[in-house]
Amino acid sequence: MLSVALRALRTRWATFTGSFVALALGVALLTVTGLALASSATAPERAPERFAAEPVVVKGQDTLRVPTPIGDRESRLAHPRPVPATTVAELRKLGPVVADRSFAVRATGAPADLVGHPWSTAAFALYDLATGRAPRTADEVAVTGDWTRPGRRLHTDRGPVRVVGTLTSRGFENAVFFTDARAARLAPTVTQLAVEADPAAVREAVGDSAQVLTGNARRLADADPGRDSEALTAMNSLFGTAGGVTAFVSVFVVASTFAFAVAQRRREFALLRTAGAVPGQIRRTVLTEALAVGALASATGCALGSHAAPRLAAWVVDNGLAPAWFTIGDHTWPYHAAFWTGLLVALCGATAASWRAGRTGPTEALREASAESGTITRGRLLSGTALLLTSAVTLGLSLAGDPADLLQRKSYISRPMLLITAAALLSPLVLRPLTRLLTWLPGACALLVRENTAAGMRRTAALAAPVLVTVALAGSLLGATATLNRARTTETSERTTAAFVVTPPAGTGFDDAALRRLRAVPGAEMSPTSSTAVHVLEDDVALVRSEARAATPGPLAATTRLPLAAGAVSDLDDDSIIVNEEWQRHRVGDRVRVWLGDGTPRTLRIAAVMTTGTGDNGVYVTPRNAPGATVDRIDVALTADADPKTVATALQQALGTGNGQILTREAWIRATHPETDRTTRLGLLLVLGIALLYTGIAVANTMVMATSDRARDLAVLRLAGATRRQVLRLTGAEALTVVAAGALLGLLVAAVNLAGMASALALLSAPATIALPWQALGTTTAVCALLAVTSALAPAALALRRRPAEPAGVRE
Repeated sequence: MLSVALRALRTRWATFTGSFVALALGVALLTVTGLALASSATAPERAPERFAAEPVVVKGQDTLRVPTPIGDRESRLAHPRPVPATTVAELRKLGPVVADRSFAVRATGAPADLVGHPWSTAAFALYDLATGRAPRTADEVAVTGDWTRPGRRLHTDRGPVRVVGTLTSRGFENAVFFTDARAARLAPTVTQLAVEADPAAVREAVGDSAQVLTGNARRLADADPGRDSEALTAMNSLFGTAGGVTAFVSVFVVASTFAFAVAQRRREFALLRTAGAVPGQIRRTVLTEALAVGALASATGCALGSHAAPRLAAWVVDNGLAPAWFTIGDHTWPYHAAFWTGLLVALCGATAASWRAGRTGPTEALREASAESGTITRGRLLSGTALLLTSAVTLGLSLAGDPADLLQRKSYISRPMLLITAAALLSPLVLRPLTRLLTWLPGACALLVRENTAAGMRRTAALAAPVLVTVALAGSLLGATATLNRARTTETSERTTAAFVVTPPAGTGFDDAALRRLRAVPGAEMSPTSSTAVHVLEDDVALVRSEARAATPGPLAATTRLPLAAGAVSDLDDDSIIVNEEWQRHRVGDRVRVWLGDGTPRTLRIAAVMTTGTGDNGVYVTPRNAPGATVDRIDVALTADADPKTVATALQQALGTGNGQILTREAWIRATHPETDRTTRLGLLLVLGIALLYTGIAVANTMVMATSDRARDLAVLRLAGATRRQVLRLTGAEALTVVAAGALLGLLVAAVNLAGMASALALLSAPATIALPWQALGTTTAVCALLAVTSALAPAALALRRRPAEPAGVRE
């Protein structure tokens, strides 16, 4: 049987080309993703940046630690505690102390991420003056980089300033340095400072009131010290998803290819049975062919992956998806994992086909008709039904248990795979009636298309399945994000009743003077709110952080319609809290122990409970329970006799130029419409690109394999009087019909998947309107149709180059 398998590979190389290409590309992608995951398993510790030249840094407490029966639990504070004044006084006895201050600055024509510091801290980061001098007065600044020059005046949200010096960039921030006195007025709170003293003495003076950072730990005083870990987590999710989809789709394509190849070779296997071969030998022949193709394709894929991985690393760095230091390391396990996975995929894809080949009877060699008698095999029917039931059961359990889980990215990416696989396996049951429906028009061409697709159901299923998978993936993944974004926008629209929303520049807040000016605007009722967080310990083991807003109950009720399930906004006071149904305890009147945004412990009464919604229904407390929070949003309602235009003009005058923006309710809803983040969007496009690539391989391979079987059919059409153009038109119409059937089934699968998400949203009391990505679905279907028609017409045109009498007179 080994010699038979090897000869079959040599003589039928075109039959196995599609499987080889699909496996090689799949293993290459697995190698690339494996190397990327291995290289990003751990992030190297960055050296200190802002305090590179200062040996000791004292930083206010920014982490909440809560003891539990299984150890301490930690969570990042929303408002780090300032270094106590008594501690600063003790530190000044040990040596010079320099307070560090950081605050966002917005300026016309400047980088969007400008951050302000006092001049005395420039030496800590080893900044050097490139041009000009240091700032000496309140209206003078020095900046990093070459985006401006000394003498230029800048209009900032902190007032007009003049650039008097530029510093060489250190690459980690765009800084603007004020005088120490001006910086102290702009940012009075001190959360970290540098001390020139012995570290041991500093630790003794500080005690538990703050953190003492030395050595490499000084990087914790830099802005966003966990950015590398966050970037790597997002990148690992991206590559992990791509690897999983690659394995899923490659198994699908290989299994479909081998199944169609076995159906084509039934007479060949029947002749082997007639010659004395037993079913086991036939199965071993098919598996040996798969093993040979799999080994060669896996080796090729590993070689391709080793060359592609460094290019991928450069691409993700250039596009900001990975830190600048990310490179592909020297790892061997990804090659082993990819090679053996490819081999396993080939064997899994061929196993079902081998059993079908082993059941071929000797009398099959005497059959003349090429029409297929069975619509679907028993194994395929059982597997598809089992997967369909599994998908339904898991969806039902999720809806009954935790509907919010269906809104998570890992769920709406992985869950559709079960239903898509089940639909592809069961597609032959509906393809015949569906293609008949699509070709109901009268006429000879429609009749031939209808009968040809029905007679070659295996060919039809092999062509429709990859189209189904691609369209279903596009509809399910892009539709899930679109549905969630639409639901969140609707929530914002339903909750916002204010006429205007006033916001400060990004990363800043309103000071008391600005609030007084805005409150003095006639005809406007203000509701200032602040961003904060509340921590709660659930089951005595899990420290959960909930995003919160601090607001005064009366103005809040006048400008916001909270989605309450119980209680009333008016019951909120300094001794209470408004929670949502995600909280473990959410009954009105219960008292819960919480930790505020600065880590202060409190026991508060639940005044009201909001529905869960899409997850954006956070927590509400009063301003007294949000120490350290600054007002970052003001909702403005109009009094009964107020004119909107007059109020808007007065608000703009009170706010001043460069101090924020005033948006109408409609403009605010448009501005806050959620967009899929860049990493998620690229990940989804990568997944769909992989699926579309495999669709092209599967479609082209199926068409090329089918051409040899259809040569006699095409010749008979020519002998019956059909012209070459008519035959090609018929071939193209058949391909389009099958693509349309596959696309409709894929659309149905996507709609069912999104219906599950809509059910979850309804159970969570969130707007549940399905949003299908029609543009993406149309583009995907058009690309599939183009691939199918091209792959059908090219081999058919080559087959029609023969004279019609030649194939018709040949007997197999």
